[in-house]
Amino acid sequence: MGARTSAARAEVLAAREALSSEVERLEASGRAAVDIPAKVRRAPAQTAGLAAGVAFLVAGGPGRVFRRAKRAVMGPEEPLPKSMLPPEVDKQLRKMGTDGEKIRGTIEREFGAYLEAHQEERDKRDLGAVVALLVSGLSRPLMQQASRRLAGRLFAADSDTFENAVTRIRARRDAGKGSDIGH
Repeated sequence: MGARTSAARAEVLAAREALSSEVERLEASGRAAVDIPAKVRRAPAQTAGLAAGVAFLVAGGPGRVFRRAKRAVMGPEEPLPKSMLPPEVDKQLRKMGTDGEKIRGTIEREFGAYLEAHQEERDKRDLGAVVALLVSGLSRPLMQQASRRLAGRLFAADSDTFENAVTRIRARRDAGKGSDIGH
């Protein structure tokens, strides 16, 4: 029974050491990933570019650029009318008579004829909207993927920083063990 107890104790100690090593590596990886000053010292232009790219994507820059490009290609959008003036509408409706059902039927027929007459014009205008929606739908996943890549590169731990962090953590742990022995 003493041999099994010793074996179990050895397993527990080995598992504890493995867990401690993994915790050290995890802590070192986290510290290396957010060690922005070290990244700036090693590659200032690349780090600034990555940070600017992430900020551009987070601030909605691609959408703004797309809207400006659309405005440049399609021209500025027509402003909405301030309002339909009720006196003008009322005046036109009164000219049509007093029978509400007859007026409604006339308006519906004339509106239907107007829609048929301007169908081609509306289709051309709608084609631009469909293309814009298609481009927007396709570019959104691409922009999301690009933002993930930029953020990943910005917070990626390089091997030098990671190894330095592991060394510091182990030194801190070993210093803590040495002070525990005397107490």
